[in-house]
Amino acid sequence: MKPKTQPAAEAPLSKERLRLWLKLLKASRAVEDEVRRRLRRDYLSTLPRFDVMSALSRAPEGLKMSEISKMLKVSNGNITGIVDKLTEEGLALRVAVPGDRRAHSVRLTPRGQEVFAEHAAAHEAWIDEILGGLDAEDVGGMIARLDHLGATLEDQEDV
Repeated sequence: MKPKTQPAAEAPLSKERLRLWLKLLKASRAVEDEVRRRLRRDYLSTLPRFDVMSALSRAPEGLKMSEISKMLKVSNGNITGIVDKLTEEGLALRVAVPGDRRAHSVRLTPRGQEVFAEHAAAHEAWIDEILGGLDAEDVGGMIARLDHLGATLEDQEDV
């Protein structure tokens, strides 16, 4: 038996905000799970690997491991294994950073750029399909509201 809930108009705003947070998480996880499944199925790849390649594709001059970690909000250890594998496969290469014997910059090879371009095109098509039930008005409205949420969260960080 489901517990009784107050109608939205009667629920305290704090409860509605909690409900919103849970719905955002559920929707995000559903999309992410489907993208993970398709990356595995179609490319024998993973979402973290896609994310690393995406970061590298936006920085043709290369990124230090710490920069990749910061961009993706994960530890250096998580990035190291992915970069090692990409390097072994000829999709990325490490280049010594002049003036810092311990640091290396990582960048995609031409083959890595081609592979990522293929994966990125598929990713865009998957997202378009997954969110295909939303029309332009839905998408525009959600983007505007999420932009407002992002700005509100940034304002709270400044406090």
